[in-house]
Amino acid sequence: MKTTIKKIILLASGSGSNVENIIKYFDKSSNVEVVLVAGNNKNAYVFERIKPYNIETLVFDKLYFKEKFINIIDQNNTDLIVLAGFLWKIPESLIERYPNKIINIHPSLLPRFGGKGMYGNNVHKAVINSKVKKTGISIHLVNNEYDEGNIIFQAETSVHPEDTLAVIERKVQSLEKEHFPRVIKEYLSKI
Repeated sequence: MKTTIKKIILLASGSGSNVENIIKYFDKSSNVEVVLVAGNNKNAYVFERIKPYNIETLVFDKLYFKEKFINIIDQNNTDLIVLAGFLWKIPESLIERYPNKIINIHPSLLPRFGGKGMYGNNVHKAVINSKVKKTGISIHLVNNEYDEGNIIFQAETSVHPEDTLAVIERKVQSLEKEHFPRVIKEYLSKI
């Protein structure tokens, strides 16, 4: 029986640690292929980080993203678009064309600490300032609002009064590394 290959596109704007983790995870898998890593920042370290993996890359501007990116998705027969540190809002045209096929990871337990401008250390600072006792990650579907799509998965970690920004960042990144690729694989098996 022939195995169906699921194809994913990863979008990133920064260093690409989640992108590399996903690539490594699926490098061992025979049924998931990362066909493209794309982003909006030509200087993002993600493009340097993934050079050893020989995966196609693309840097685009807002106009290209809104009007031509659909062609790239379709040409690759993409099953899932994964936002892994991608900071732009996804155009409504993409969301409508690929319903339930765009997912994002957010570094907090949504609905807390989500929305425009809430990414990376901005989230972790808000967590510290609010004095909550736990934080974590949320993996969710992308809709027309920042961080408001249906939640697929959450994992949490404790926050102690003495935790610094760096400590919280490490705890959250550890959860991302542990769970994000596995959740992607599980989600792909359902679509």
